[in-house]
Amino acid sequence: MAVVLIGALLIVAGVVYMAGAVLWRGRLSDPAPVRAAPDRSTPNLATPGPTLEPRRRGLGFLGLSQNWPGLLMMAVGFILLLSVVVL
Repeated sequence: MAVVLIGALLIVAGVVYMAGAVLWRGRLSDPAPVRAAPDRSTPNLATPGPTLEPRRRGLGFLGLSQNWPGLLMMAVGFILLLSVVVL
């Protein structure tokens, strides 16, 4: 029973970590991130000023480099849940 609870908690913790990583990057309504490199250009916005509607959608939050701890927690939790089912 403890293995099931630990596995479920690891999966939930991984999802919460990945959601938190996206939210901790800064305000979503700013046209450019605060921690952006100076050589990066500002994104092409559909309307001038701060908005949540860029011309094209960026999928940078799905990158493996930012999400590997959350994915690792989810994978370990999944393996723990599978080990209980197989036994």
